[in-house]
Amino acid sequence: MTVEAEHVEPEILVETVDREGHPIGSLEKLAAHTKPGTLHRAFSLFAFDSDDRLVLQQRSADKYHSPLLWTNTACGHPFPGETPADAVRRRAHDELGVELADLVEVGTVYYQVDDHTSGLVEHEFNHVFTARIESAPVPTPHEVADVQFVDAEALAALRTETPLTAWFDDVYGAIAPTLAENYPGFGATRP
Repeated sequence: MTVEAEHVEPEILVETVDREGHPIGSLEKLAAHTKPGTLHRAFSLFAFDSDDRLVLQQRSADKYHSPLLWTNTACGHPFPGETPADAVRRRAHDELGVELADLVEVGTVYYQVDDHTSGLVEHEFNHVFTARIESAPVPTPHEVADVQFVDAEALAALRTETPLTAWFDDVYGAIAPTLAENYPGFGATRP
């Protein structure tokens, strides 16, 4: 399957980076994800509610990349010159209508993953964050189809039973030690 014109989003620029995360330019988002993929800055958010349940989102059917697949709370790309933390707050609000508390960058992960369904490539220097949400998500329909709150056991089951986004396992595995320290039961790299 290839990207169809009716699913292409308006032009959005991402910040291209070197392997150490230093900015080197900008590129249109879809072009950065076209084979062979251009290394660019991204972020992933793993947010928890007051019961230590992880908030997952199912991407909207309108998404040209990974539609209707489940993934972490929010993910995306800082605009060129935007800090990753500001981008995380912006996307959490835009996608889920939530404000974040206790936002912490827990590390970065580099990966290059082919998404065989869409034909796109995830070649990212990804800043990974954890946070708390203090209100119920109100998903924006063209961004998010559904949300669910999962404990560690439910996440393990989901990872074995349901296709997730191509990047989920790489990002989750990279922060597993931090999750294990701070969120009971989370952090298992294999379900």
